[in-house]
Amino acid sequence: MTKKQREIESVLNIAKENGLRLKYEGADINETGMDFQVVFAEDDSGMTWVLRKPRRPDVIDRAAAESGVLAFLRSHAAVAVPDWRIHTPELIAYPKLDGIPAAAIDLDKKQYVWNMEHEPPSDGFVGSLAASLAELHGADPDAASRSGIEIIKPDDVRQRAAESMDHIKKEIGVSEPLWKRWQTWINDSSYWPDFSALIHGDLHPPHILIGENQRVTGLLDWTEAKVADPAKDFVLYQVILGEKETKRLMKSYEAEGGRVWPKMQEHVTEWQAAYPVETAKFALQTGQEEHMQMARDMLGLSNPKGY
Repeated sequence: MTKKQREIESVLNIAKENGLRLKYEGADINETGMDFQVVFAEDDSGMTWVLRKPRRPDVIDRAAAESGVLAFLRSHAAVAVPDWRIHTPELIAYPKLDGIPAAAIDLDKKQYVWNMEHEPPSDGFVGSLAASLAELHGADPDAASRSGIEIIKPDDVRQRAAESMDHIKKEIGVSEPLWKRWQTWINDSSYWPDFSALIHGDLHPPHILIGENQRVTGLLDWTEAKVADPAKDFVLYQVILGEKETKRLMKSYEAEGGRVWPKMQEHVTEWQAAYPVETAKFALQTGQEEHMQMARDMLGLSNPKGY
């Protein structure tokens, strides 16, 4: 039995212990996620299930918060989201949603394998994603709070970003030009929104499901969801597809009722420049040298501190 087969069997056994019997034949595993190992398998009725096994203990607490987000979204969002039928520290399981991911990740080549037009994305994709984001960001923050979703006020978003930068500079280090850029942005109020909104928090192609005419049908992996800076849901889009396409998405977002401000595009660009902070925090969390080296490179370090 190969390692892949053993991993699948292990996850299916956990599902069985939780009352969910699935077929080993045809089951497949996806190892691309940083936080979860994912197995796809069918039950006797032919329904495909998604099984998420946490990779680390810290993921479990965040998954508990994600459960509350999903419960809220199922009542307040038109876009499909997972319906967790099993949620334990060992396993999360839900029926697979309709649609396919906008892209998958090729681990060997470390690049996206697209399931849609992306140079440029189609009008159907951009318009439906913009509508989904406008609806999500327009959710009532008070109702979200009553559902247990974390709310971070605008000033606190900014303060947390500054504190994270300080922490990474102390623990790993950062190049002087990048540090100066971060500080200029943090201290300039004209970039920052004066409101918070419910955000996905980790919106990249594998988490976006598409259907007919490449329209968005669902969103996956809500581990990072919270009420915070709405610009953060545009950062990975810009990292992957560039500023021109992000401007196009924002224009459609505004037309769908999304709330924008004068320096929103520039703000997204500065969040992009600060993205090494998130990579570094993740590297400190996992303690893996591969992740740490990636963080050092993104932080512009040739002689990192303490490592």
